[in-house]
Amino acid sequence: MQTTTPQRSQLFVASCLALLVTSLSFGIRAGILGRLGVQFNLSTAELGSIAATAFWGFPLAVVVGGIVVDIIGMKRLLLLAFILHLAGIVLTIFAGGYWTLFISTLCVGLANGTVEAACNPLVATIYSDDKTTKLNHFHLWFPGGIVIGTLIVYFLDKAGIGWQVQVGLMVIPTLIYGFLFSKLSFPVTERVASGVSMGDMYKALLNPLFIFMLILMLGTAITELFTGQWIDVLLKNVSDNAILLLTIETGIMVIGRGFAGPVVHRFSPTGVLLISAILSAAGLYLLGHSSGNMLFVGAIVFGMGVCYFWPTMLGFVSENLPRTGAVGMNLMGGAGMFAVSVYTFFMGGYYDKLVADKLPSGVPVTDAALNDAKKLAGPEVLNATLVIPLILIVAFTILFFYMRNKRNIKVVTVTT
Repeated sequence: MQTTTPQRSQLFVASCLALLVTSLSFGIRAGILGRLGVQFNLSTAELGSIAATAFWGFPLAVVVGGIVVDIIGMKRLLLLAFILHLAGIVLTIFAGGYWTLFISTLCVGLANGTVEAACNPLVATIYSDDKTTKLNHFHLWFPGGIVIGTLIVYFLDKAGIGWQVQVGLMVIPTLIYGFLFSKLSFPVTERVASGVSMGDMYKALLNPLFIFMLILMLGTAITELFTGQWIDVLLKNVSDNAILLLTIETGIMVIGRGFAGPVVHRFSPTGVLLISAILSAAGLYLLGHSSGNMLFVGAIVFGMGVCYFWPTMLGFVSENLPRTGAVGMNLMGGAGMFAVSVYTFFMGGYYDKLVADKLPSGVPVTDAALNDAKKLAGPEVLNATLVIPLILIVAFTILFFYMRNKRNIKVVTVTT
């Protein structure tokens, strides 16, 4: 039965605005990451550690938030997210070097995780009869915000407007969602409403299917978010419009998530996840082995692939393992972001090593030689990442047949 609340649509709109701020922080930071490195004389490894801060701040907040959301309520969590977003944006605007960028990115990462910790169970609660579809509709604002953010960077750069103004624009939706959430009434989470005890919820986390999905979440998150956050850095020497590759990829994700309902109902969540892994692998291969216009084809295929990963993983757990409650959903998100933070940190160093190895030895390094080295190193990082969706194809094939067999057994049991 669907949980209803008089302010359901307003809560959904405010949730989408909060996620929009989360994604704007990814899109704008992805667009200005290289420029921050130049202005503050940061290495790629230092840029990697700054970018990774948002990813490990996120799991810290989302896991802690998942544990306390049933205790303090979703409203208090979202007002905390508002404060952290505002602090992170202001600190970024007035950043003076590595540590101020590090702290500001941590604040934004904590805010982003707090938004997910409260909004995922909120959407699952107010749309409990169609969770996967509505989670996809909610999460379309993540790629949607990245599209908006990268376009802001692209056009304001053309107009000669500095990155501080670009970051400052995030204040507007932040203030709006903070105001809306302060005025709205919230329901209790679905787990609380259904009477599942806290002890039963934690026991459900030991279910082998949940543990299997948690492990797969590491791969789906890295495939989607590492590539998106670093595509401009990795391919800027391969394409003159590397940031537009991210815009195209995320634009495809917005459209796909908008049509999630018929897609999920036609192929089932496990079918969607398997198809997503296949397309993600194909898209990454094209991005790592192409140049010119074929890079845009790769971005389109890759966008189609990663489109449904995050919300469908959460929807699958919420629908098939409902006793895991808000903690289950938020552990999934936290595990995914933590995996991205670790992977981003190591791949930043790996990229620097690849560039150094490809520079001519015994002669002064010229700009042309450095650009040539980066042109070769970027695709190699993508090719290394390609292994992950290839593993996911195998894993989701196993999951697809397991769930189909489980449904068939259930049907036979009911009919007999």
